[in-house]
Amino acid sequence: MQTTVDTAEIAKFEAMAAEWWDPKGKFKPLHMLNPCRLGYITDQIAAEFGRDLSAPRPFEGLRLLDIGCGGGLLCEPMARLGASVTGVDAAERNIPVARIHAEQSGLDIDYRAGTAEEMAAAGEQFDVVLNMEVVEHVADPQAYLDACAALLRPGGMMICSTINRNPKSFAMAIVGAEWVMRWLPKGTHEWHRFITPDELFALIRTAGLEPVDRTGFVFNPLGWSWSLSQRDLSVNYVTTSLKAG
Repeated sequence: MQTTVDTAEIAKFEAMAAEWWDPKGKFKPLHMLNPCRLGYITDQIAAEFGRDLSAPRPFEGLRLLDIGCGGGLLCEPMARLGASVTGVDAAERNIPVARIHAEQSGLDIDYRAGTAEEMAAAGEQFDVVLNMEVVEHVADPQAYLDACAALLRPGGMMICSTINRNPKSFAMAIVGAEWVMRWLPKGTHEWHRFITPDELFALIRTAGLEPVDRTGFVFNPLGWSWSLSQRDLSVNYVTTSLKAG
């Protein structure tokens, strides 16, 4: 079976697997970003599927897939909101970490070691596919997004985030995050793999989905916090796309 997995990229994340739930460890940037990501994700899902976020389990009845789920930082809150959650990751060492933490949290989440291509070949389909900070790590972004699109049922939604490619993103995501702040091990990201918003929209459209939103994740070094921006997509950004019903 064709796969877009880059084994060298997977090895980087397997080496850090045990640290997923340490907010001061190697995944500190994701822990800091997670509230902002969750706010965007929940708002997009609620708007598209007509759900009331003030309800106890607003996403009840929705089947959600998190590709590249890591230790489950997004899977767990989605499960608490009522979604039926599947988390898949090509880095096999992440899966036991995610399973143990979900069990300790009293959550029923279907974690699997595998790839988007394998799941698409098996004919699985979901209402929502989360595709967060993965596309810049795969060997063939178009083939990967084609598989993601195949995993969506008609009327389904994909939320995809990545990093823009420009001098500012090199300065912030690599020099700042890896070399200066040491939030991530050096070499976690490769600048040439970053994707501009226009490039990502073109890839998504080629995969058969219709992009409907793009929003920036902006880090404020003074407040040490993240926020959403409709204008600033210069470094981290997120997109929402829909599959025709």
